[in-house]
Amino acid sequence: MTLIKKLSTLLTAASLLLSFNVYAQENPIVRLATTTSTYHSGLLDHLLPEFKKDTGYEVQVLAAGTGKALKMGENGDVDLVMTHAPRAEASFVEAGFGVLPRGLMYNDFVLVGPSSDPAGVKGLKDVVKALSKLSAENVSFVSRGDDSGTNKKELILWNEAGVTPEFAGYKAVGQGMGPTLTMANELQGYTLTDRGTWLAYESKMDLTIVVEGDKRLFNPYQVILVNPSRYPDINYQGAKVFSDWLVNPKAQKLIDGFKVAGKQLFVADAKTQ
Repeated sequence: MTLIKKLSTLLTAASLLLSFNVYAQENPIVRLATTTSTYHSGLLDHLLPEFKKDTGYEVQVLAAGTGKALKMGENGDVDLVMTHAPRAEASFVEAGFGVLPRGLMYNDFVLVGPSSDPAGVKGLKDVVKALSKLSAENVSFVSRGDDSGTNKKELILWNEAGVTPEFAGYKAVGQGMGPTLTMANELQGYTLTDRGTWLAYESKMDLTIVVEGDKRLFNPYQVILVNPSRYPDINYQGAKVFSDWLVNPKAQKLIDGFKVAGKQLFVADAKTQ
């Protein structure tokens, strides 16, 4: 790269940061509704200090299941959402509650359970077959039961298995991923978890991954702005700055570089459409 091109790139970056900080001085708080997986995994603690340093904005995080996070967006209680339930997100946008949906990153779901594996599913590549066996063996299964992206995925998989999850060992606890994993560990039961939260909790668990790698376990995340035409009082400008920052090369590199015990939790996959 020539000296002139380098100077031009530096000036452009400086100009963007200056404009971000001007906006931040007008309304420095951005309200984000997001899944417990981005919170419990530690990813946001990794990203948000850098965002504040670059732009001057402070992000207030409301962590909940995807269903509750999207409901906050529908009610205009937040400025943007970061979630992982593609069908629900599409409905959110189609109904006019959200704008500018952007693919951000992905990981996958895994089925975890006790090392003794009483249902005999360890090593299966078909998660639907594994769930059928869990039901047939009536083993302990702890569901988040909170309308989160993970819970939505779990229910889709039970449906594909032709199973109504009402067997005696099934427990829906209405909790985030961290508490659900803790309960599964205490009961020595099975649960479905996103890999990011699993890696953050793995060292505390007497559980192991029993099923992984099924393409149905793919877990993409999006960031979506709340529609300012519905809620003109939201901080749309701050939300847009945050969305732009998340998909830029610096933030994408930070996402790829976020590791726990040397393991990468998320794969950056920004789509800026």
